[in-house]
Amino acid sequence: MLLPYLYKTKKEVGLDEAGRGCYAGPVFAAAVILPKDFYHPLLNDSKQVSEKNRELLRPIIEKESIAFSVAAVCNNEIDSINILQASFKAMHLALDALNAKPDMLLVDGNRFKIYRQVKHTCIIKGDGIYTSIAAASILAKTYRDEYMKTIHQEYSYYGWNDNKGYGTAFHRNAIEKNGLSRYHRKSFNIMPQ
Repeated sequence: MLLPYLYKTKKEVGLDEAGRGCYAGPVFAAAVILPKDFYHPLLNDSKQVSEKNRELLRPIIEKESIAFSVAAVCNNEIDSINILQASFKAMHLALDALNAKPDMLLVDGNRFKIYRQVKHTCIIKGDGIYTSIAAASILAKTYRDEYMKTIHQEYSYYGWNDNKGYGTAFHRNAIEKNGLSRYHRKSFNIMPQ
């Protein structure tokens, strides 16, 4: 059972990213402020929720949230600043786009870059612990999946509609056969030797 909040009196925003370990495409991040009494039986860490249920949850989270936003950092910038910094940047961009000011950031993971002097807490596996982080994980994942399905139409032989840019055997074989696309992360050293 997810916890509804860390501090009852603070306006908390949950932060999570999707696509950090992918070979291709941007890293996406979402920021979500939920009412303290928000509950949905299907809500959990996006990796524990089926694609069908993630799609079902997305409009509910968007409608019920006090505020939400989603941002992305492209593969070229990931190559330029590294994936960790790109993940932080995507989270900061999502926070910039929020139309409500949080008092506290609940960040999934063990590291974060201070954002405008707003207090933050890093929570390892936080997307399976706190409601707002779980909601952020659902939004980041569904927005990213949608993006990968769109660019799949341009490069269908990589199977991004299915693997979403992760380094599956199918994706690795397609790289070996076709080389890298303009959406691949060159800094990930994914070109076969």
